[in-house]
Amino acid sequence: MAADNRHARRAFLSRLKTGAAAASLTVLAGRSAGAQAVGNSGWQPRRHAEDDWLDGIPGVHRLVFDTTNPEGFAEALSFATNFFTANKSGYGLNDADLAVVIVARHNSTAFAYTDGMWAKHGVLLAQRAGFVDPATKQPPTVNVHRTRLEGLLTRGVHLAVCQMATRNHAGMIAKAAGTDADSVYKELVANLLSNAHMVSAGIVAINRAQERGYSFAHGV
Repeated sequence: MAADNRHARRAFLSRLKTGAAAASLTVLAGRSAGAQAVGNSGWQPRRHAEDDWLDGIPGVHRLVFDTTNPEGFAEALSFATNFFTANKSGYGLNDADLAVVIVARHNSTAFAYTDGMWAKHGVLLAQRAGFVDPATKQPPTVNVHRTRLEGLLTRGVHLAVCQMATRNHAGMIAKAAGTDADSVYKELVANLLSNAHMVSAGIVAINRAQERGYSFAHGV
């Protein structure tokens, strides 16, 4: 009788383990299916007309540079040049095959302004960016990156210029001169370099560019 009880107990425990294992597999399968459903939900970023210029730049390869300071801006110019050179030598691609955007935000924003703005406001702009002309060690009276930058703009590079930083520049300049910040802001916007787009914020432009297929690179 004792042997029969032991046999029955072993049979019961075996069925219990089998049932627990099946339940575990069912839970795991459910989690896997749920994860797959989330992964295949078909999420797409919302498109906004303000960002459509990003799709208007021709090119089969897209790259966006983020720059926040003078050193980073200079590095972005060098890396953008390398991007064009390497795609030409390694793949036989032309300038029009590449869509490149350089985001000028925070302390690199002012390098999207013309020489005229640097001649007029260079001391304050340089002070804000913590920058001096490498050649003279003085606040620059021209956009020291203009020549290199215009060479890239001619090849099809575009600039995304931070509106928030530009408004901050305008407020700083207006306070120092005792003038109206809105007027200074309009002057700065009217004196952007070619292929420049005023965006609501540089950080937003980085997000929107990546949502539209641009690979990301950071200057410095």
